[in-house]
Amino acid sequence: MSQPAPTPAPIPPGIIGHNRANLTPHYAIFPPQGIMDSLLPGLRGCILRFMTSPAMGARFSQAMLLVAPGGGTGEAIDNKLQHFLYVLTGALEVTAGRKKTTLVAGGYAYIPAGGKLSFRNAGDIEARALWVKRPYTAVAGIDPPKSRFGHRDDAPREDVQGRWRYWLLGTADMSMDFEMNIMGFGPGTHFHCVETHVMEHGLYMLGGQGLQLLGRDWHEVWTGDFAWMGPYVPQQFYATGWGGAEYLLYKDVNRDVVF
Repeated sequence: MSQPAPTPAPIPPGIIGHNRANLTPHYAIFPPQGIMDSLLPGLRGCILRFMTSPAMGARFSQAMLLVAPGGGTGEAIDNKLQHFLYVLTGALEVTAGRKKTTLVAGGYAYIPAGGKLSFRNAGDIEARALWVKRPYTAVAGIDPPKSRFGHRDDAPREDVQGRWRYWLLGTADMSMDFEMNIMGFGPGTHFHCVETHVMEHGLYMLGGQGLQLLGRDWHEVWTGDFAWMGPYVPQQFYATGWGGAEYLLYKDVNRDVVF
């Protein structure tokens, strides 16, 4: 007697590659599920998930850093770049030159170009942090910035019509050539205009959900999503969830155009 044909297994979602990832020459949207792991020499127990880099057209790099308990740097990193770390979960012991502190969730560190960076996970759970790197653009007559440590709860905050902003590295500091800010939106609020400017952005969704305008297209973004915005890309954000939305925002500032 012939056996009945086996019942086909259900097709899992996304079998033909549908997702929200979108890359153009001027902007990108990447959900976290599709960003692959990278390993780097000199890092123990560490995984990096690069969200943007010069290979994509950006003038900075940003990655998710995952550090297992006991993991971290071997020799101190001294690659002549600026570094910014923002801890999302767990805790990291971060050393910048002779300064050392433990960063918990919401804590951050800035290490200037030429400074030595070390970090270690001394806890018993995985630590996750956002890691931004870029060269420094020096200006004659202005001293370069020094290393800084902080926590979002202690940073200056500005509130305007249901929106808020944390200035993690200050603002209008001519020694700095980039800023890192946390932008927050109450339910149903939005940025006050469609922006078009010379500044480049890296946007990481810390929480909530919203609609992000890039060019002439709207993209739905959720917690953990990343957006890269090149110079002059029209952009605006609407918070669409039941709760508020927040994102960590990189932008280059305080420097003239390059001819």
